[in-house]
Amino acid sequence: MRISPISPTELGSDQRPLYEDMRSGIEKSFRGFKAIDSKGQLLGPWAAWIQFPKWGRPAWELVKALSAAPILEKSVREVAILTTGARFRSGYEIYAHAIVANLSGASEERIATLAAGQRPADLTPEEAVSFDVASALVSGGVLPEPTYERALRLLGAGGTAELIHLVGLYCMVSVCLNGFDVPVPRSEGDV
Repeated sequence: MRISPISPTELGSDQRPLYEDMRSGIEKSFRGFKAIDSKGQLLGPWAAWIQFPKWGRPAWELVKALSAAPILEKSVREVAILTTGARFRSGYEIYAHAIVANLSGASEERIATLAAGQRPADLTPEEAVSFDVASALVSGGVLPEPTYERALRLLGAGGTAELIHLVGLYCMVSVCLNGFDVPVPRSEGDV
């Protein structure tokens, strides 16, 4: 890891309010995976965001905006997030959202297939278009018109906009995680 998590006792005055907001949000909405260590230090993308609040604060605000009253079903969101994380080979992103997807009822086979960058065979039409949109966007270029039109039919204009912004957010999260070489947390028994 290129940056070390910051102890809550070492936070500056510009970091403290952001830390409190992120910690509260993590405890409320990001359950199942390790995002805060036993010392209260933030892990994952939050470790970088708290280090650099000038960029961390707007990133966190986008996370909150996309988490508040989502239009898309959780499974549709997780397909897009795992597809994006797989494209960037972002270890922490795949670790965290494999757990979230599993807690939401996704099978291990589905999660493994998505983490490998492949399209699972058992997707609902809405999940399939989520995979297709995310795959096309992370490959670069304009989202193909047939894919966009299918997303509009299945997810509506608001759901399609949410999906596009969600993929953009998780591209940024994945790049941040990879840029700072943020590792997957060790389990309590690891040395």
